[in-house]
Amino acid sequence: MQLSTTLKATAAAIAALVAVSTTPAQAVELPCSTAKLIVPWGPGGGTAVIFGIFEKAIGATDAPTKIKVVTVPGQGGGLGAKEAHAAKPDGCTLFAIHQHLVPNYINGVTDFSWDGFEPVAMLTDTPEIIGAGGHVPYDDLEGMLAAAKEKPGEIPTGVSMGATSHFLWILLGYKTGVEFGYVPFQGGTGDRVTGLMTGAIDLGGINMAAARTQRDDGALKAFAIAADERSPLIPDVPTLKESGVDLTFSLTRGIMVPKGTPKEIIDYWAEVFKAPTQDAAFVEEQAAKGTAVLYLGPEDYAVWWKKTEADFLSAAKELQIGRFQ
Repeated sequence: MQLSTTLKATAAAIAALVAVSTTPAQAVELPCSTAKLIVPWGPGGGTAVIFGIFEKAIGATDAPTKIKVVTVPGQGGGLGAKEAHAAKPDGCTLFAIHQHLVPNYINGVTDFSWDGFEPVAMLTDTPEIIGAGGHVPYDDLEGMLAAAKEKPGEIPTGVSMGATSHFLWILLGYKTGVEFGYVPFQGGTGDRVTGLMTGAIDLGGINMAAARTQRDDGALKAFAIAADERSPLIPDVPTLKESGVDLTFSLTRGIMVPKGTPKEIIDYWAEVFKAPTQDAAFVEEQAAKGTAVLYLGPEDYAVWWKKTEADFLSAAKELQIGRFQ
């Protein structure tokens, strides 16, 4: 899942912007003063943190309808997806999404994929970080893979089964010829980070905040970042490609609404969420969390989803995963 040159250029342009007006597009009448934004993971995860920043920023605008983040963890993001999918298409229920919904569909967690919703906007891009608990005896990706080859399927690796965190390790195993022992977590990244720090699991994806602050005391290790380039926030952590693994894996987060939501409501929310992304201070606040701001509107976001789903389905068919077994 490589970030295209066009998207990189878009992100760079956004980062260079200064603060602009935060007035949303012509408001529509919604039957609520605050819309529920369903985040389908726990409150400590990266998605909840990122959209908490959006909640605060939108609350500071003159948008007539604000948002409130509501976490609905479970089923690797599937439980919250089902609640959002069943909601009224009146603009009062929004869904925070990344690529998880396609693996959910592939693994039968949901009977719908991204097109069970109406795309509103892509907002951020966050590369995955291959992490481990400080207690493991190896200190780099090479040592980790060697240990996994010695004990195939035995090294406890925390994932949300059927979600992107699971898919990342499946692809890593496929690329390197190793097999990991999966330990299911219902919550998001925050729960897995806790599991790594307590020794409940050995391996798992970690977020940028953890990679930056919880390595100095030895509680965590970061072996590689699944991006095209090293992050300036953790410059000592090599990319997977530098370590000999041809794999990039980045979570692009955005907003969806229930199927059948009128276009004027979709356009309204697209403008409301676009406003913070054009503010330099907001971009910097997200960058401090290891997340790039990357905006695409409804039509372009739909095009991106079609391509992304095709990539996932191709890999699932080749690996004979889920409904393609």
